[in-house]
Amino acid sequence: MKATWEKIEKNLGVLEVEVEAERVTAALDKAFNKVVKKAIVPGFRKGKVPRPIFESRFGVESLYQDAIDILLPDVYGEAVEETGIFPVDRPEVDIEQFAKGQPFVFKAKITVKPEVKLGEYKGLEVPVVKAEVTEEELSAELARLQERHAELVVVEESAAANGDIAVIDFDGTVDGVQFEGGQAERHSLELGSNSFIPGFEEQVVGMATGDFKDVEVTFPETYHAENLAGKAAIFKVKLHEIKRKQLPELDDEFAKDVSEFETLEEYKADLKAQLESSKQEELKGARENAVVDKAAANAEVEIPSAMIDTEVETMVRDFDNRLRQQGMNMDMFLSFSGQTREDLQNQMRGDAEKRVRNNLVLEVIAKEEKIEVSAEEVEQELASMAESYKRSTEEIRNILASNGSLGSLNEEISLRKTIELLVSSSVEVEAAEVVEEAPAAEAEETKAE
Repeated sequence: MKATWEKIEKNLGVLEVEVEAERVTAALDKAFNKVVKKAIVPGFRKGKVPRPIFESRFGVESLYQDAIDILLPDVYGEAVEETGIFPVDRPEVDIEQFAKGQPFVFKAKITVKPEVKLGEYKGLEVPVVKAEVTEEELSAELARLQERHAELVVVEESAAANGDIAVIDFDGTVDGVQFEGGQAERHSLELGSNSFIPGFEEQVVGMATGDFKDVEVTFPETYHAENLAGKAAIFKVKLHEIKRKQLPELDDEFAKDVSEFETLEEYKADLKAQLESSKQEELKGARENAVVDKAAANAEVEIPSAMIDTEVETMVRDFDNRLRQQGMNMDMFLSFSGQTREDLQNQMRGDAEKRVRNNLVLEVIAKEEKIEVSAEEVEQELASMAESYKRSTEEIRNILASNGSLGSLNEEISLRKTIELLVSSSVEVEAAEVVEEAPAAEAEETKAE
């Protein structure tokens, strides 16, 4: 087989391949063995038609498409490997010659991974940020914990307020007609949660136990039920009961109830240490993101739209998986949010482009710095994953191998080591001293002007 690659513009090129006639013959044989099983010729049992009879009746050309389908994936993969290119989209294949006894010749127009011209990536300046926990932050965390451990108590002589749980009956109508989902009895509604139609909860605020009220609202234009979108509705509401959160006292008893500590001071000290540790991890991630973003901004690279499209689809798929873990799915989310799938894709496109750019730059930096991943590092990563998922290392290895992700594990480790290199070489300076560097392309344009 002969394969040649010619770049025609930026990230686009043509791969020309010529495959030996012998491999064409072998592919035709496989195609015949596949097709003959269904061929019906008078005088012969199905699947037993001799090759000469088959070709005489149907023509050898009837085998060509099946033979191409059999042969093309293998020879395309071999040609890509031989020429050392990295396709990022499906090729546009043009069959130039395919015939019995002749070489198979085709051309493929291919979008490939772009070239990256690195700029400065070592010694990048990042602002100094300290992982200190203020008294205000500690108080806010304690207040959150109070809320989590609050008890609901029935309030007898008081008007409903934001934050209360109102137990209500409601009966909704549009133009005097009831609609599906517009009726309920003894429904618990947290006032101020914005979980009902805009304007509904605000009108329940101020009601007292036993009160009746007509609540008038208008459904949003983007409401998921099209027959109700933009319509005015009236809900007849009866307030049965008001429940209010009663916060526990911040004292030693509270500390004993929510932790293993005997005193509130001990618990606060431990909580502060946890918050500092959490903030330290957040700041570590922020510094990593900052140096990667700067290194990417200093590089020159033109990203093919196909790579961004692929990343967008990956992000949408990941989002769908997270929704399913929460008991929802994509259709439900789009219905509730009033968005289309295209809207969601457009929202994600900016982040997708940034991800692709950053990863491309990190890959080139890893090559430039000759960053390698050892077998021991892979084993350590597998062991860490095994511990997290409570599985054996061998099970994790087999799972990754079965879904083709074992190779990407090396890439993940390599990218992580590359980021560590960038961080270790970066310089912390006071925030006011940090000068944001324009991307290389912008800098050139400014200079030209």
